[in-house]
Amino acid sequence: MPILKVFTTGGTIDKIYFDAASQYEIGEPQIGRVLQGAGVAGIEICPLMRKDSLQMDDADRARVREAVQAESCQRILITHGTDTMAQTALALGDCGGKTVVFTGAMQPARFHETDAVFNIGFALGVALSSPPGVYLAMNGRVFDPAHVRKNREAGRFESL
Repeated sequence: MPILKVFTTGGTIDKIYFDAASQYEIGEPQIGRVLQGAGVAGIEICPLMRKDSLQMDDADRARVREAVQAESCQRILITHGTDTMAQTALALGDCGGKTVVFTGAMQPARFHETDAVFNIGFALGVALSSPPGVYLAMNGRVFDPAHVRKNREAGRFESL
């Protein structure tokens, strides 16, 4: 059994931009490449969907919740778009004693300058060391999904 299970949902972390007019699609999950480059082993990755988080609906959140509930691994990392990450985290409800950590990026992982690599590494550490519960790990901080907001102007998450 893996030490950690990763579910991917899409979001900016996996975006591919085609032009200056911001035409994009959600590409293959990038977390495997990032973790492999860091020499991380014992991680299993399962793509759930490829969506911008603004396009996610209640059925998508139910799909994430069902995947978490059905997973036997007790430590789970979820890559997610930053706009509705907290909403999906709150939709999980009781995680049955599992540690679930959401992370994402403000810039795609494919970009030379991106927060994706740092956020993934930080979230991995949070997922492997935190007690059971649901957390957001962004910008070097751990947040309660019920008390966080995305500050677009500052390009970071903040506690409420």
